[in-house]
Amino acid sequence: MIEFTKMHGLGNDYIYIDCTKKYSVKNLIAAAKNLSNRHFGIGSDGLILISPSNIADFKMQIINSDGSQAQMCGNGIRCVGKFIFDNKLSDKTNLTIETLAGIKKLQLNLKNNSVDTVTVDMGKPIFTPEKIPLLAKNNSIEINSMKFTCLSLGNPHAVTIVNDINKIDVEKIGPLIENDKHFPQKINVEFIEIINKNHVKMKVWERGSGLTLACGTGACACCVAAIENNLANKNENIKVELPGGFLTINWHKNIFMTGPATTVFTGKIDEKLFCLEEF
Repeated sequence: MIEFTKMHGLGNDYIYIDCTKKYSVKNLIAAAKNLSNRHFGIGSDGLILISPSNIADFKMQIINSDGSQAQMCGNGIRCVGKFIFDNKLSDKTNLTIETLAGIKKLQLNLKNNSVDTVTVDMGKPIFTPEKIPLLAKNNSIEINSMKFTCLSLGNPHAVTIVNDINKIDVEKIGPLIENDKHFPQKINVEFIEIINKNHVKMKVWERGSGLTLACGTGACACCVAAIENNLANKNENIKVELPGGFLTINWHKNIFMTGPATTVFTGKIDEKLFCLEEF
């Protein structure tokens, strides 16, 4: 039997497995699909493995519910920080985590010696089309009469500003944009409504996961897009309202994201059933 922990950041839920000492994963794609199934598995947006790293304190690997691999997950990495502290893998409150989008720095904000929120240094946004990647001359494009600001935060995002977010059929439009010919590696799609310069509402269609309650990198991308379109200001806290709750984003030199991380439950699973292999 293999131990797991289900956690979420604002409803963006993943299954976390400690691979620092005990376990390895034999078939990532099958494991992620089986474990993430909300009817026949545990149920989640994907699987996150926490492993040793040669270049940081720990390494995280993210497999979406459809079996695809993600470079980075803002909500997921906050939960990684809480998992490490809660399971006494480290007593540090400042951690470095290796991801496919580079090394990310975490500050664990404690309350009563427990992780309350986590602040993540998300780095700098990338606007160069070929690095997003985006098949266009610049990072602003129009698809189906909708204007998108495109950028990368280690994973690609396309952000569009709308007048009323509640009138947008995200489940219909999201997959059309995700799979559009402009995006050779597909894309995360964010729809935002500007409330004021320090408050935006957002809904997201995540590449590989579909409609989710929250997306940390997406929230950062939305704030960058709002600032780039002169609808918000740099060096100020911006409250991002997602279906699952609120994140605070501040784009100084780097982008800093602060939000909660929550443990839902722990359990054990049969490694044979979910294609996992114990050492």
